[in-house]
Amino acid sequence: MFSRKQIIVVGSVVVLLGLMLSLDIQGLVKPDEGAPANASAPAVASVVKQISLDEVSQTAKEGLNASLKAQISDLEAQLKSASDIEKLDLYKKLAQQWDDVNLATPSSLYFEMIAEKVPAFDSWLKAGDKFTDAYQQSMDTLVQPALVQKAISSYQKADKLKPNTLEVKTGLGIAYVTGTPNPMQGITLLLDVVKQDPKNLKANLNLGLFSMKSGQFDKAVERFKTVIAIAPSAEAWFYLASSFESMDKKTEAIAAYLKTKEIAADPNMSQFVDRKINELSN
Repeated sequence: MFSRKQIIVVGSVVVLLGLMLSLDIQGLVKPDEGAPANASAPAVASVVKQISLDEVSQTAKEGLNASLKAQISDLEAQLKSASDIEKLDLYKKLAQQWDDVNLATPSSLYFEMIAEKVPAFDSWLKAGDKFTDAYQQSMDTLVQPALVQKAISSYQKADKLKPNTLEVKTGLGIAYVTGTPNPMQGITLLLDVVKQDPKNLKANLNLGLFSMKSGQFDKAVERFKTVIAIAPSAEAWFYLASSFESMDKKTEAIAAYLKTKEIAADPNMSQFVDRKINELSN
């Protein structure tokens, strides 16, 4: 049985793939996955859109039902007169409320506030991970660079508290590839992660996605097969199916799409898969 949040994610997987592959990954044009990267730290664009929490919240609440909107508005109102101790508790409640409905941008901003209040490794890692979810989820090309920058900043703060962890390397690798002029440094970080931990799900999944972005579908297939062998999911099967389809391997693509449909058990995904199978069978 899927939770409400899992259903939202599964139902959005087709959209998420489109967003992932449409991100402007600068300089990533069919690179050799194992090519060395420039050792200098990648630069992020110095001028990015400033993110207003009020604007983000207002926009995000437009898609909520009246009850959820009222709950969040009430917590936001409490913040105005809350003490510092009370604010931390409210930040946590608001972060969780937004997280529960899979709206990563407002959630990430509250997790950043939590980390500023409690500047521990786990707090900054959580903020970095949530900003990663946010820029991968966002369809606003003006906001995406700011979210990438915030992810990098959060991971760097976590790294200062506990250097060279695989979690931070993975997050930084993804962000560097997505939103900096030196994507190969990010690829190198991710390759270092899978060298140390060959079964690292997040690193393998994102290396697969970046391989798709650069048209290296054979490498993408191997990455997604690794992910599926460790933790099969509708998302991984869908990416594998899409990669096979791009390689014109119709039989393999159909089989993978069927696995996507089986695991997702979602009407929207089922309809999409049925259309795909019909196209590939003709």
